[in-house]
Amino acid sequence: MITISLCMIVKNEEKRLERCLESIKDVVDQIVIVDTGSDDGTKKIADRYTQAVYDFKWIDDFAAARNYSFSKAECDYILWLDADDILLPQDAEKLNKLKARLDPKVDGITFLYHYAFDEEKNPSLVFRRIRLVKREKNYIWRGFIHEYVEVDGKVIDEDIIVTHTRDHGDSDRNLNIYIKKKKEGVSFTPRDQYYYAKELYYHRKLGEAISELKKSTTMNLWVEDKLDALYCIADCYQWQEEYKKAREALYECFELKSPRAEGLYRLAKTFQEEKKYENAIYWYESIFTLKKPDTAGFLFDEYWTWKPHLELCCCYYQMNDVVKAIYHNEKAAQFKPNDGAVQYNREFFESLKEK
Repeated sequence: MITISLCMIVKNEEKRLERCLESIKDVVDQIVIVDTGSDDGTKKIADRYTQAVYDFKWIDDFAAARNYSFSKAECDYILWLDADDILLPQDAEKLNKLKARLDPKVDGITFLYHYAFDEEKNPSLVFRRIRLVKREKNYIWRGFIHEYVEVDGKVIDEDIIVTHTRDHGDSDRNLNIYIKKKKEGVSFTPRDQYYYAKELYYHRKLGEAISELKKSTTMNLWVEDKLDALYCIADCYQWQEEYKKAREALYECFELKSPRAEGLYRLAKTFQEEKKYENAIYWYESIFTLKKPDTAGFLFDEYWTWKPHLELCCCYYQMNDVVKAIYHNEKAAQFKPNDGAVQYNREFFESLKEK
């Protein structure tokens, strides 16, 4: 049976750390906590679970902090989590079983990450991340923000799920770090450039975001990130009501990969906002002919399920086809029965019947 070191970096996580550690403490063989400058009760909580609590001076570099945490690991494999991540009991049990059967020739293992959830607590954003790595290979974290561990060798996928529990706000931290790094003359990798542009996008700095996102698409960027950059460019143009430019960005996606719901939904939305309802209906309905790809990229379930139906309800109503409008509202209800818009539409259509 293999042994596992859990390595974490934390700062001011007294509200979340205990829940995380309780979910994993009986599965791992060592817990390493690296604190990057907490001024709350984080370290006191960490002390209850491990003696391996270390301080690391924050230097605006997540990879540096994670590499330091990995340097303190002593077991066969290293597991990493954030303080707002947990393993549900069934996933902790799966990890325990994995310890007993894992082939030691394996160098890295990906877990599923349930990162975001809808109102009914169903996962709305799921993707894979490498979570478990062989310690003796001395794998390195890269990237001062949106860091990743660079793993070669044999990598396998497991159905163990890490569940994310934090609702993220509109923090300026990441954007400020990128701006500081640029002023310092730090050379951005294609990945850095992409995530810097995404921070501008999140903060609705539209002109800058478009410019920096376009720059990222010309670089040697992972195709999934390039697709997402084009989606973000389209969003920026749509927010500025420049619908033709938004569509031009979306058409570029077709050069990279076959159409996906994330792109077709945006394409349809540009026509809908221009009141070109026939065009919008065509693209929304095209989504239901697609096969959802098996990819390591970001796929949002809402674009593949209920959101196109809800928009089709609106479009068909504008086309005076109430029967089809009701049909699509009820299709949306199959996925989101308690959604406010679905309920509003039902009441509205009932009022039409009464009239």
